Amino acid sequence: MSADDPTAFTEIYHQYWKLLFSVAANKLGNLADAEEVIQDVFADLWRRRADIQIEHSLKSFLAAAVRNQVFSRMARRHREQVNESSWSETQEPSVEQALHVKELHTHITGLAASLPERCRLVYKLSREEGWSNKTIAIALNISEKTVESQITKALRVIRTGLHLSWTGIPLLVYFLG
Repeated sequence: MSADDPTAFTEIYHQYWKLLFSVAANKLGNLADAEEVIQDVFADLWRRRADIQIEHSLKSFLAAAVRNQVFSRMARRHREQVNESSWSETQEPSVEQALHVKELHTHITGLAASLPERCRLVYKLSREEGWSNKTIAIALNISEKTVESQITKALRVIRTGLHLSWTGIPLLVYFLG
């Protein structure tokens, strides 16, 4: 085959294609995909015939090539599924969903407004302005540990307030208001 003999290539193809096809079909669970994998492997074998150095057996070389193609195809399929699901998540929300998001945002804003002044400022700089803890500490002349504890306190109050209102008991708004 390395001497550009198509007869040698044909002989290799006829000897191994069924075995390789069954391995690919078994792994992929799709006959069309398995067919493409085998076609790609043999096309690549012919294209690279002058450069390929087979160290063990041709059978193990071809099996490794099929395995690599199967893994590549499975990874591609997985990426496509992830992209497809993230695309559907970026779809325009329904009017009802938009209203729920707006209502939730208003509720969180109300809970954040009920925080003590310094805690509210640290929360706003962190979550609304996107500042790092270090930047907030420098700007407010406080330690990073203080920033962390203020954010933790703010998030605890907000989580508790959301939990209580979702259970139908808006007690936190009453106590903090």
